[in-house]
Amino acid sequence: MNLYDLSGSGSDAEKFDQLLSRDGVTIERIISHGQATPEGDWYDQDWDEWVLVISGTAGLLLDGDSEVIHLNPGDSLFLPAHKKHRVEWTDNTQPTIWLAVHINQNN
Repeated sequence: MNLYDLSGSGSDAEKFDQLLSRDGVTIERIISHGQATPEGDWYDQDWDEWVLVISGTAGLLLDGDSEVIHLNPGDSLFLPAHKKHRVEWTDNTQPTIWLAVHINQNN
């Protein structure tokens, strides 16, 4: 798979492609087209996650913070398990391609 291949993605919904899954580690590619976490919702995951923006831009808000973290291509962020967070926005002028590594220590 080519990380930049946008076939099968559209602007109506995010696209999630699992690239690898092994013993507590899952790597996926996410393609966003202006999507954001619904107002008032937060992700609260049971696993650690590391995200990298490959292209496009995004804004993430961590619970307890007042400022949105602006992610550009090449920027990454580590989200420990149960660190509540939300995607405030993704680029609506071009696709935002994420690489997400999910690490579950309980597997």
